[in-house]
Amino acid sequence: MNEPTASDEALAALAKALSHPSRVRVLRLLARHEAAGRPCIGCDIVADLDLAQSTVSEHLRILKAAGLVEGEVDGPRICYRLGRDALARFKSLVEVL
Repeated sequence: MNEPTASDEALAALAKALSHPSRVRVLRLLARHEAAGRPCIGCDIVADLDLAQSTVSEHLRILKAAGLVEGEVDGPRICYRLGRDALARFKSLVEVL
């Protein structure tokens, strides 16, 4: 029990990605867009969160690295959606705490 397990490390990495309120807001925004059947592009996130483009880009980078957000290039823009697999993994890791 002294050494962290792979599950411990996975939970910590996902929790770290979610450790900023703006990143949680990004996930909620994406969930609302998906529920409405609308794609969510980067400029939507910037406008809805009222944050600088560079700040939103950094938050998206962190969420994407953790698998919590996925992006698909659509011409000159990127459409973002929730990373359902990573969210399910996070949920299952939290449930066994």
